[in-house]
Amino acid sequence: MKRITIGAAFALACATAATPLVVTGAQAADHGGAEKATAFVAADAHAGLVKAAQAQSDAFVKALGLSSDDAFVVKDVITDADGSSHVRVDRTYKKVPVVGGDLVIHRDASGRVTGHDGTFTGAITVDLAPSVSKAQGQAKGLAAAKAHKARKGLDGAAVAGNDLVIYIAQDGTQRLAYQVRTTGLQKDRTPSRVRTLVDADSGVALRSFDEVHQGSGTGIYVGSVPLSTTYSGGTYSLRNPSTGNYTTDANNTTSSGATMTDADDRWGTGSNSNRQSAGVDAQFGADKTFDYYKTVMGRNGIWNDGRGARSRVHYDTNYENAFWDGTQMTYGDGAGNAHPLTELDVAGHEMSHGVTQNTAGLVYYGDAGGLNEATSDILGAGVEWYANLSTDVPDYYMGEEIDLNGNGTPLRYMDKPSKDGRSYDCWTPDMNGWDDQGAGNPHFTSGPLNHWYYLASEGSGSKTINGRTYSSPTCNSSTVTGAGHDKIEKIWYRTLSTKLTSSSRYTAAREGAIQSAIELYGASSQACASVEKAFSAISVPAGAAKCSSTSPTPTPTPTTPTPTPGSNAVVNGGFESGQTGWTGTSGPITANAGRAAHSGSWKLWLGGNGTTATEYEQQSVTVPNNGKLTFWVAVDTAETSTATAYDKATVTVNGTTVASYSNLTKTSGYVQKAVDLAGYAGQTVTLKLTATEDSSAQTSFVFDDIAVQ
Repeated sequence: MKRITIGAAFALACATAATPLVVTGAQAADHGGAEKATAFVAADAHAGLVKAAQAQSDAFVKALGLSSDDAFVVKDVITDADGSSHVRVDRTYKKVPVVGGDLVIHRDASGRVTGHDGTFTGAITVDLAPSVSKAQGQAKGLAAAKAHKARKGLDGAAVAGNDLVIYIAQDGTQRLAYQVRTTGLQKDRTPSRVRTLVDADSGVALRSFDEVHQGSGTGIYVGSVPLSTTYSGGTYSLRNPSTGNYTTDANNTTSSGATMTDADDRWGTGSNSNRQSAGVDAQFGADKTFDYYKTVMGRNGIWNDGRGARSRVHYDTNYENAFWDGTQMTYGDGAGNAHPLTELDVAGHEMSHGVTQNTAGLVYYGDAGGLNEATSDILGAGVEWYANLSTDVPDYYMGEEIDLNGNGTPLRYMDKPSKDGRSYDCWTPDMNGWDDQGAGNPHFTSGPLNHWYYLASEGSGSKTINGRTYSSPTCNSSTVTGAGHDKIEKIWYRTLSTKLTSSSRYTAAREGAIQSAIELYGASSQACASVEKAFSAISVPAGAAKCSSTSPTPTPTPTTPTPTPGSNAVVNGGFESGQTGWTGTSGPITANAGRAAHSGSWKLWLGGNGTTATEYEQQSVTVPNNGKLTFWVAVDTAETSTATAYDKATVTVNGTTVASYSNLTKTSGYVQKAVDLAGYAGQTVTLKLTATEDSSAQTSFVFDDIAVQ
């Protein structure tokens, strides 16, 4: 986030694992379950971590007991707050890539290897001399790709790559294979990039799957939202200078299109007849997804290096889909070009495919395909919960606004996936092609993990959430108590980024998620119990990872206790714990020295951008008897007007403004404000602080030491 001071600028992203890292309940308790949270790492530092880990790759090979013919290529490094780290590597043998040999190597804070996750760490025994020529392998791969897409059709297929690899099947069988990539268009004009593995000895196609992941969403529903844009040469472009996200108008299937521009920085009208309106949805979705991963998960964008992504809108004609192709998001305009598929959870879903691609790399078939697709549903829902829009109320449905079924029903239901008539509620090892040679549709084999997410978040049985009624059964007739979607999303992201590998199965997902829950919240936490019981409730069998047997007494409906007299009901009112307790815009809670805190180092710095922007932070607070809201605020501005309030800030309680400030109310340092909240005694209210700036000179609204007592 950019902050501007007067005269200066401050610039502020398979099978069960062979040998999993084991953290006992006692160890987790010693750490309080907190030090294992992922630490946010800036792009330059992240690149340095990857480079340093690559320099140690030979030591990793030795630590895992592999031969001198083996080597690792470091793909990513995830660092925890306690200094431990997780190094994701791809394996080669005599310089030949090993497909299915990728691993996550775990290190403690001293750099000592403590364990690893992956599906294969055995010795390579396959002969590296192929019997089938490269040209024959290429022809077999092209034919297999066309057959794989025969149902939907593949137009104009062409070979894009052909490499010799060692393929490790899920049963551990080793084969020398040609990995053939073909490109083309399906009949519905969705791009296709099929990867086929052809046995280099027999010429038999072993496996084909499409690397372009598809989804569905809805039209223009985000309403009026703030956008960060770029101004140059008298024109605004729909490009966020902080994230790098930008939006283009495609208008066909072959080009990326031109970046959307505007003369007055007022984008769209909310009507489909205005081409900018779909761009507003897409850009807001990309920015909110970036913020969600950065603020909630500590991940610096899709690639974890601070880069943003392109969103293409108005793709083709009458195109009823949206997809992530490895580099960008693409949205069609729907039937009759009347319903652009730019709903918020679609953006979160599709860009989460990019996060999966750059973490676990889950392949798009079998169990791994279902886990891949469910990951996008889960984290796409997380983006929707994070944004918390009144125009798109968060829920446990996917595609609930679009009515592609023609009867007003969602595309997918997380509480009971089988309600769509095709998805599975419960896991079995061999259902409908889930075995190693099967071709189960990942959109339907994702059902059990979506079911797990709902159960672990909200629990079993019937309930109403945000005005929607859910009824979630279990596959083993058990009762599950939820731990809240926010905890479960963090647990699943940690599992994805530090436990799973490309061919992981549901059994590995259970092991990894329980271990992640222990690391984040402790073995005796409700979060761990919810994760474990929800996996049992979708029929995934127990493995080695277990929560403590002394779980706390379940509380089906979490409540916030009334604060004791004299205590502060505001969580982290001094902001010294960063974002803890607060939700809202990424960046305003900061220790940036450009503005002094009232006490400590951290404060809430709203505004100060010098560009058109709206920022806010909020939290729910239970007001005690005779409660009073107090806070300190400092306002400075570069605006010169003494008559017009160009930049404004408000403090609201349940939507009612209790204090307001502008560029006309400059202060000399910090001043204290007190507001009587006796009328809200015993109620849980939303305390929200918001600032809006225009496009010229900056005004900074700095809040600190907020209390309700």
